[in-house]
Amino acid sequence: MICAMIRKMAVVLAVLASPAMAEIKVQEVTSPGGIKAWLVEDHGIPFTALELRFRGGTSLDAPGKRGAVNLMTGLIEEGAAEMNAQKFAESRDALAAEFKFDASADAVSVSARMLTQNRAQAAELLRLALTQPRFDADAVERVRGQVLSILRANAKDPGALAGETFDKLAFGDHPYGTSGNGTIDSVTALTREDILAAHQGALTRDRVYVAAVGDITPEDLGALLDHLLADLPETGAPLPGPAPVGLTGGITVTDFPTPQAVVMFGQQGIERDDPDYFAAFVLNEILGGDRFGSRLMTELREKRGLTYGVGTYLADYDQADLMLGQFATDNRTVGEAVDILRAEWAKAAQGVTEAELAAAKTYLTGAYPLRFDGNGPIANILVGMQMVGLPVDYSATRNARIEAVTLDDVKRVAARLIQPDGLRIVVVGQPQGLPDTP
Repeated sequence: MICAMIRKMAVVLAVLASPAMAEIKVQEVTSPGGIKAWLVEDHGIPFTALELRFRGGTSLDAPGKRGAVNLMTGLIEEGAAEMNAQKFAESRDALAAEFKFDASADAVSVSARMLTQNRAQAAELLRLALTQPRFDADAVERVRGQVLSILRANAKDPGALAGETFDKLAFGDHPYGTSGNGTIDSVTALTREDILAAHQGALTRDRVYVAAVGDITPEDLGALLDHLLADLPETGAPLPGPAPVGLTGGITVTDFPTPQAVVMFGQQGIERDDPDYFAAFVLNEILGGDRFGSRLMTELREKRGLTYGVGTYLADYDQADLMLGQFATDNRTVGEAVDILRAEWAKAAQGVTEAELAAAKTYLTGAYPLRFDGNGPIANILVGMQMVGLPVDYSATRNARIEAVTLDDVKRVAARLIQPDGLRIVVVGQPQGLPDTP
């Protein structure tokens, strides 16, 4: 879950960093049936990218049914209405349409690409997948087998084990505390009735967020959305509620035979709507963000060659906030690397230099290659912006917010946010000379 969240927030928080992106005109659309969407209308290429997010995701799993939402999501495209899995795939391919379905801790995601000339037929096919999935027995067993294979592979993956251990320490019995994939036992026990219940609880009209980019007008988008989503339930399963972060300072070691230990570390984060969020975002970039010149990359890789790469992130879940990071290093050098990590974490609490602030601003406002290379990526970013509560004009104001961060802002948020004594470090491997502390 941690790694998935990192990827999601890296996309959301790096958005719209160039003047070209700031010129994109985002329209707010409300369908006749009341569904709200963001639209970038572009008739230059005859296709449309559509992104849907249903808030809740795998955190909506019923007690004892862990993995149900994930398994259900994997089955949406495995047949709908009168079409079995093969017929559905043939129908989709004949329209040159593309559908993708994914489940994360906080959302079920639906991505669609459709040609203008086939849009009505493609939208109808997607409607059937969303509202009338078959959940045939053979498809259930096939996808169940795929999930079980992933779970068995994760049990042998030190990175996955580190994430699972960290999640449990951070979130305890909250759904965030366990993998949304479920366990071998829970997934094996899921029935078709459990999958149907997960579908009814997760794909609902009251929690849907929509973005579209491409060859479609506001009127056509409104009509499409009403047709696409009208038959979904109005309300869904209850959200799990806040997830208190139960991390304390110290080291947790999980013995695992691997030549390179995986080190995951983190502490309480900062809320996305906090007035100091942008200062924290800049601080994170200086400490361990994406740039090659971050403090941790400089100290751990450039000066000492202890790791190939290290990164830190502000991970903003719907129900919790973390500041976390990860790297891998030889078992023989874990102790040295952890000592350096702790020292740099404590140093960050004192603030940063003018040179560091200027370099981070340059990077964050556009020095790095942008990730916006087509209708699909832009739609994905726009729907992500909606889910984290960013305003529709964020594309025009994001860089100004970064530029407005001062040295005093970063110093203030560093003293408030960075917790040297509250940093929890999880090591999966066989580190030499590194104690496991409570």
